[in-house]
Amino acid sequence: MISREQMLQDIDREVRITRREIGKDALDPRVMAAMKRVPRHEFVPNEVRDRAYENGPVPIGHGQTISQPYIVALMTDLLEPEPDDVILEVGTGSGYQAAVLAELVKKVYSIEFVPELAEAVQARLRRLGYTNVEVHQGDGYYGLPEHAPYDGILVTAATPYIPPPLVEQLKPGARLVIPVGEPYYHQDLVVVEKTAEGGIETRKVLAVAFVPLVGDHPRPPGSQLR
Repeated sequence: MISREQMLQDIDREVRITRREIGKDALDPRVMAAMKRVPRHEFVPNEVRDRAYENGPVPIGHGQTISQPYIVALMTDLLEPEPDDVILEVGTGSGYQAAVLAELVKKVYSIEFVPELAEAVQARLRRLGYTNVEVHQGDGYYGLPEHAPYDGILVTAATPYIPPPLVEQLKPGARLVIPVGEPYYHQDLVVVEKTAEGGIETRKVLAVAFVPLVGDHPRPPGSQLR
């Protein structure tokens, strides 16, 4: 089984390989420390636990995966989280990304479409001591307006377009990190920044491959991406 230290080394190697695309030679040390602290093996099924620290996605059932460690670290870094932030995560999955965020911010609200996953992950996070994560079952495309606005939003499933409800729930100056494109291929990891006037500025960072965001969602008028 690959060790946690080897996982961190693999992340550093991926950063060096993609430094031109992501625009940096190293990730925030706070993010890397969080990646080291979170026990990734607790978030994968027992039958694939020996793959927990591989630098690749791992299936968790229900057609979902736990994302590649490098991508988890990169998306967290791109969000630029601060200790007092309240963050919304769309696509709880195994709860691993939520746990990494929980190491860095004040509060994480997370939405999971699959009821079985939502129930299991809330119990898992509680058992591991992540009391600052609140999991909701529902359609993450529409966010959680009752707790908005957020200091940042991170989406762990791909959508063909940037969901307007998520942009609306961002604070001015906050970031949304989201894979945009067709399911499983032709996707870009995109950073969306909300301006003081309520508009958005987007930046494509890296080609990625994510499972699709589940649900039947309308195409937003005037969609700029895809």
